[in-house]
Formats: sequence, structure tokens, C-alpha cells
Amino acid sequence: MPVELRPSQALRLMQEVNLSLVRESEQDLSARQLTILLTVYLEPPPHTVRGLAAKLNVTKPAITRALDTLGSLRLLSRKRDEADKRNVIITRTVEGSLYLEHLGDLVSEKAKELPR
Repeated sequence: MPVELRPSQALRLMQEVNLSLVRESEQDLSARQLTILLTVYLEPPPHTVRGLAAKLNVTKPAITRALDTLGSLRLLSRKRDEADKRNVIITRTVEGSLYLEHLGDLVSEKAKELPR
């Protein structure tokens, strides 16, 4: 069932969710990093640097920099594709799953608090 929000409510929801993330975590993710994380977890694998760069319409080095941060936070991991050593496969981690589960809960909670 689709959720209907007025534009002002949608923006307020984004603000409240982001405000909570900034306040509660040592590391807040950029829009690019969060988009990559959500793409890897919500869309079927495999995910490659080349594929993510094409999807986001950014360069491969931009994806690599974002993956460096996400990897250091253990939210995603990378490995060489055994079938084609030129490709780097992006894989999910337990920490990343837990982060996104928390994010989903946070979005749901903040949506319930929106003024009608």
C-alpha cells in the first residue's frame, strides 16, 4: 500500500531521519555512500564497481572512494571476481545488514511522528 506524504512532510521526514543519524553515530554517511549501501542491499547481486558507477552516473574512482569508507565501517566488503579478475564484487556484511535494519526502524518511527 503506497504511503502518501505532502512534499513538506517528505522533507520533514528526511530531516528527522538524518538528524537522528548525525546525532547518534560517530560516522554519518554521505548521500552517495547511503545510495550505494541501499543499492547493494535492496537490489539483487552481483554488484560491481563498474555497475554501481553506471547506475549512479558517477566515475569508478568516486565509487571506490565511497567503498573505501563503507569498507572501513564494515558495512560492505569487496573481493575480486574469480571468473574475471578485472571485476570487483561488492558484498554485504552483517554490520551493514544491522545498520540498514536500524535505519528502516528509524524511518518507520519518524514517519509515525509526522504531523498529519
